[in-house]
Amino acid sequence: MEIPERLSERVLHQGLRFNLTRVIERLAGGTEACREILRHPGAAVILPILADGRVVLVEQYRTTVGGPLLELPAGTLDPGEEPAAAAARELEEETGYRARSLRHLLTFYPAPGVTDERMHLFLATGLESGRQKLDAEESLDVRCLTLDALRDRLLGGEIEDGKTLLALLYVLASGMAAAWAAEEGAAP
Repeated sequence: MEIPERLSERVLHQGLRFNLTRVIERLAGGTEACREILRHPGAAVILPILADGRVVLVEQYRTTVGGPLLELPAGTLDPGEEPAAAAARELEEETGYRARSLRHLLTFYPAPGVTDERMHLFLATGLESGRQKLDAEESLDVRCLTLDALRDRLLGGEIEDGKTLLALLYVLASGMAAAWAAEEGAAP
């Protein structure tokens, strides 16, 4: 595969956390292509598992889709913040839970056609409950569901958030559910 030559990159809009840029590249054969890219600092996604095997999720209204989505807790990395630190911070802020153990599972690009965002998925176990620390503009409800209930919602098309779909499919495909149940002393 031939890598295009980058001719220019210009910031079209500088936002509070993200920038929209325009990149001009020369493709094979000399054709120039214009791409608009949302530059994103990255995010942490957390798959929190309670001792009884239930998964902790949040339901929140998303302006972009005009309704609520059931999602795993997640959030944007602050400048210079490590993904694991962001995962611990976001888990507590959004759900009130703190994890004794955070294990990195995978890193992925959720939408490489439009953004350079990289999401870092963590498994959170040994959860201790506390109080949510929501930002002033956040409103979300914590939901705790069994893996069977999540599988049913996934297969029924009720889970539409990409990061949550990917994490659940990863867990189901890897057989990880049985491993975390054994680790926590719960039935799978």
